[in-house]
Amino acid sequence: SYCGVHGGFTPIWRNDGLSQCFYDTVVSGIFFVLLLPLFYQINKMRKHGVGVESKYKPRSIMYQLQVLCMLLLSIEVPVSFCVTWGEVDHVTSGMICISMYCGQFGCWLLHLERNMMLLALGRKGHSAIMLFLWGYLLSTEVLKTASWNSEDWWFKQQTPQQQILFGFWVGRLVCSSLLFTIGFWSPGVPKLNSCLYLSEDDRDVENGTDPLNRPRDGSTWSGIKEKAVLLWPYMWPTGNLFLQCRVMMCVAILIAGRVVNPYVPIYYKNIVNGLTTGQPWSYVWVQVCAYVGLKFLQGSGMSGGLLNGLRSYLWIRVQQYTNRLVQVRLFSHLHSLSLRWHLSRKTGEVLRSIDRGTISINNLLSYIVFNIVPTICDIMIAIVYFITAFNAWFGLIVFICLALYLAATIIITEWRTKFRRDMNTKDNKAKQRAIDSLLNFETVKYYNAEEHEVRTFDEAIKDYQESEYLTNTSLVFLNLSQNTIINAGLFVGSMLCARYVLDDKFQIGDFVLFGTYIIQLYTPLGFFGTYYRMIQTSFIDMENMFDLFKEGQEVLDEEDSIVLQLKTGKVEFDNVCFSYTPEKQILKNISFTVNPGETYALVGSSGSGKSTIIRLLFRFYDIQSGVIRLDDVDISTVTQQSLRACIGVVPQDTVLFNDNIMNNIRYGRISARDEEVEEAAEASDIHHRILAMPDKYDTMVGERGLKLSGGEKQRVAIARTLLKAPDIVLLDEATSALDTTTERNIQASLSRVCAGRTSIVVAHRLSTIVNADCILVVNNGEIIERGSHDELLDLGGVYNEMWQQQLTET
Repeated sequence: SYCGVHGGFTPIWRNDGLSQCFYDTVVSGIFFVLLLPLFYQINKMRKHGVGVESKYKPRSIMYQLQVLCMLLLSIEVPVSFCVTWGEVDHVTSGMICISMYCGQFGCWLLHLERNMMLLALGRKGHSAIMLFLWGYLLSTEVLKTASWNSEDWWFKQQTPQQQILFGFWVGRLVCSSLLFTIGFWSPGVPKLNSCLYLSEDDRDVENGTDPLNRPRDGSTWSGIKEKAVLLWPYMWPTGNLFLQCRVMMCVAILIAGRVVNPYVPIYYKNIVNGLTTGQPWSYVWVQVCAYVGLKFLQGSGMSGGLLNGLRSYLWIRVQQYTNRLVQVRLFSHLHSLSLRWHLSRKTGEVLRSIDRGTISINNLLSYIVFNIVPTICDIMIAIVYFITAFNAWFGLIVFICLALYLAATIIITEWRTKFRRDMNTKDNKAKQRAIDSLLNFETVKYYNAEEHEVRTFDEAIKDYQESEYLTNTSLVFLNLSQNTIINAGLFVGSMLCARYVLDDKFQIGDFVLFGTYIIQLYTPLGFFGTYYRMIQTSFIDMENMFDLFKEGQEVLDEEDSIVLQLKTGKVEFDNVCFSYTPEKQILKNISFTVNPGETYALVGSSGSGKSTIIRLLFRFYDIQSGVIRLDDVDISTVTQQSLRACIGVVPQDTVLFNDNIMNNIRYGRISARDEEVEEAAEASDIHHRILAMPDKYDTMVGERGLKLSGGEKQRVAIARTLLKAPDIVLLDEATSALDTTTERNIQASLSRVCAGRTSIVVAHRLSTIVNADCILVVNNGEIIERGSHDELLDLGGVYNEMWQQQLTET
C-alpha cells in the first residue's frame, strides 16, 4: 500500500521501465535534501546581502521567462497531485509535495538574487545551489525517458488522464531545459562591477578609482551576447555564396558523421556474433564490408576519415576568409581611432593582442562547430541507444559518468581561468618590454644599458613563467580528474555487461558493442576538456582584441557631413577653446583669420599651445567651444577625409616607412607616377643626393628612416607635401632639429611648398618667419601679441625679448 496502485517499492526495474514508486521516492528524497542548502543560501542572502538599486537591475525578457518557468513548475506539482488523487498512498503523496516546497524556495532565492548581492561572493551570476537545482530538475525529467516503452508510465497515452500527465511532463521538460540553459547567462542578476555601490558617495572619488575598470574576474562566458554579436560576421560569410555553400556542406558532413558513428560498433557486434554462432559466409562478408566502409568514413584515433578530411578541406577557404576579415576590420578600426589613443598605446601589446585574437577566433569557431557540438550530439545519441538497445542501467551509467565528466571539466577549467588571464597579462608585458627596448636601441647604446635591459627582460620572463607554471599544473590536475571519471564509468559498465553475458541475457557481441562504443565515445570526450579549455583560452585571448574593438572613436563624422570643396584656402579660428583634460585649459578664446595665400606664424614657449592649434585644424581632436572654418565652412560639418585631403603637413619629426625612398615620397599621393615623384624630389632639393646613393630611389631607408640623416628625412617629408599639392600647408617646427646650414638649405624648399598657398608655420627659430604676413605670439593658450616682424619689434613686448635673446645666442 506504500505507493497505492503503482505497486511496491521493488523491483526497481519492471515492465521495461523504472518503478514509479522507486522513482518518486528517490527523486523526492533528493529534493528534501536540497531544501537544506536552499534555505541556507536564502538565509545568507537575507543577512549579508546588499540591496541593489533599481537602476542597476538589468531588464531582460529572458529573466521574465525564468520567473514564468519557476512559477509553472511550482504550480504543476499540486495540479498533478489533483489529477492522480486517490491513486497513491498519502506517504508517497507527501514525498511528492516536497517538490512543490523546493520549487517555492527556488522562486524565493531567484527573487533575492535579483534584488540583492553578496559583496564577498566575488563572482557574477546565480548561486551554485540554484544552478544545481535547475540541473537536477532537468536530469530527473530526462531520466524518465528510460521508461518510454513501459506501460506503467503514461508515455503510451492510453487514457485521457495519461494524456494530461504526458502533457505535464513535456511542460516540465521544456521549463527545466530553459531554466538550466538560461541560468548560465543569469540575465536578471545585477552585474558585480556596476551595482555594489548604494550611492555615489561610496565611490573613491578622491583617488579617481572607477569600479568599471577593475581587473577582469569571473567566467569568460560573461558578456557572451556582446561577443557573439562581434563574432557573427566572421562566422557567416555574408555576401559570399561560394563560402556559404561550403559552410552548409560542412554542416551536412557533421550530420552524416553523427549518423555513421553509432553504426560502426553495431556492425562490429554483428561480425562477432556471426562468427561465434556460425553464420554463413554470405552474412559475414556483408557485415565486414559495411564495417570497413563505415570505418573508412569515420576514421580512427587521431587520423580523420573521409568525412573529416572532406570537411577540413571545405573549411580552409572559410577559415582564410575569417582570418582576413578579422585582421582587416581591426586594422581599419585602429586607424579610425583618435590621436589621443595612439599617443597612449603600447605597440607591443596591441600587436600581441591582434595576433592572439585572430588565432583565437579561428580556433573558437573550429572547436565549437566541429568538436563541442558533435561531441554533445554523440553523447545524447549514445544515451538513447543504450537505454533502448540494452536497458536503463547502461543509459544511467553513461549519463552519470558523462555528467560528472562535463561538470568536473567546466568547474576546474573555470577555476583555471584566472591563471590563464594572469599569464596573458605578463606575456604582454614581456613582449612590450622587448619591443620597446629594441625600438629605442640607440638610447640603450648611449647609456650603456644593455645589461639592464637584458636583466629587466629576464625578470619579465621569470614572472611570466611563474604564471605559466600554475597554468600547466592546474592542467595536469584537470587531466587526472577526467581520466579517473572516464575509467570509473568504463569499469562499472563493463562489469555489468559481463555479468549479463554470463547470465545469458546478453551475447558476446553485446559486450564487444558496449566496450567498442563506449571507447569510441570516450575518444572525443577525452578531448572535450581540451576543447573546452581551448575555448576558454580563446575567449581570454580575444578579450584584449574585443577591448580594441570597443575602443570608441573620439572624432566622428556627422551623419549629414559634406565633402569639403576648398576654393580659396581661407582659415579662420573663432573663439576656439580646447583642453585635453578638464583640469587644464590648453587654448583660451583663440581667434585669427588667415586669408588665401597668406603665411601666418605661431611662436611662443614650449607648451603654450602652438602645435595644438595645428592638430585642431587637422581635426585630430574636437574643440570644446568656438568654431574653426575653412572657406567659411565649419570643419566639424565636413568629412575628415575631405578635410585632410586639402591640408599638407611637414612635421618636426619625420617618420618614414621601412621601404625605399621612391615609395616613401609617393606616400604623399599613392597614384603618382615615378616621373612626378622625381619632380617633387628635385623641387625639395634631394633628387641629386638620391641619385648619388648606390640604389638611387630603391634605397631602403630603414625602420623609421634611421638610415637617412635628419636633413634628408626632412626633404623627403617636403617632397611628400609637394607631391600631395595641398591648398593649405602646415609647418610644425619643420627645421628646429636641424643645424643652421641645413636649415637654410631646407628653407628654400619650404618656400616652394608654401608659394601661393595658405600657410601656418609653428616656428622655434624666429629667423625663419621674419617674412610671414602675420606672427601670433602664444602664451598659456592665449594670443598675447600679433603683427608683422617689424611691428612686433616696435611693440617691444614678448616677441622683441625672444628676438633679442635668440640674436644674442647666435
